[in-house]
Amino acid sequence: MTIRGWAVTKAGAPMEPLDREADPGSDEVVVKVAGCGICHTDLGFLYEGVPTRHPIPLILGHEISGAVVSAGRASGEWEGRRVIVPAVIPCGRCPACLDGRPSICARQIFPGNDVHGGFATHVVVPARGLCPIPDLSDREMNPGGLDLATLCVIADAVSTPFQAIRKSRLDAGDLAVFVGAGGVGGFGVQIAAALGAVVAAVDVDARRLEMMASHGADLTLNAGGMGFKELRAALRGFAEERQIPSWRQKIFETSGTAQGQATAFGLLGHGGYLGVVGYTPAKAEIRLSNLMALDATAQGNWGCAPDHYPAVLSLVLGGKVKLAPFVEKRPLATINESFEAVHARRVARRLILVPEP
Repeated sequence: MTIRGWAVTKAGAPMEPLDREADPGSDEVVVKVAGCGICHTDLGFLYEGVPTRHPIPLILGHEISGAVVSAGRASGEWEGRRVIVPAVIPCGRCPACLDGRPSICARQIFPGNDVHGGFATHVVVPARGLCPIPDLSDREMNPGGLDLATLCVIADAVSTPFQAIRKSRLDAGDLAVFVGAGGVGGFGVQIAAALGAVVAAVDVDARRLEMMASHGADLTLNAGGMGFKELRAALRGFAEERQIPSWRQKIFETSGTAQGQATAFGLLGHGGYLGVVGYTPAKAEIRLSNLMALDATAQGNWGCAPDHYPAVLSLVLGGKVKLAPFVEKRPLATINESFEAVHARRVARRLILVPEP
């Protein structure tokens, strides 16, 4: 079939239309794209020179939802089903996968990086790991009336912080601090609140902080209006008021900036935990010995294992994590203007690009 999309042809240059012919292999499916979200990682590929594993021209996009319209010989059971495509698709057979570490699978498929992605009419991906979506017209299953396109952000913006929070072993009554409250961080705030944690959101964007104050954050701090020592004192005072010791404080770096990473690391207390979720190619200057002196832990997180997707979808459809107030849909044809708007921080919501009918 002919797939029409928009491809990166040169770093920093506007994306250009690309038509290509593709059919599914035996263990693959063709998904008609309902929506594909613009992620910070996509900005890195286009504007910051972060190399993709597939050579350019390449169609970006890894937050994908849609309907399977064609399936290979070994994947026929997926035909006609509505699905979320995982942003990281592990092979399921290598030593890392068999040892319970699918996120570091050396043969993983990352749409929009390893293969052409979702800023197109269709995408060809492995059938393994697809997350089936129930009948969205059933009000008992979908009381919020979410549509298929909106669910695409589960593939990264919601599932990634879900896995990072699971890794941290966040428990009810713990303090979860998100440095960066847009996109991944904003959904992380909601997930942590749904788990019963006390939640603080730190950002430099007053609009984001205002949104998070009504969607799970017990404390919001504008880091643009205070120095680091003042920020740290405010968080420590808040934790003391709630009687939450430092070893029950989980810091999540979700800004994807060098300054945010340095700030998050500096907030660690004795026995504390830092989850590194955001990405930037820029270097951050930190004193690594703090981990030793504080007996603290820093841990990275790459995507989310497909096994977790049904639980994430359940949180969303159950209304515990809100999507609608945090997303905005635009036609796929606006891709270059939309990328520029996100890059220039002119939009506060997660942009979802929807292919024309």
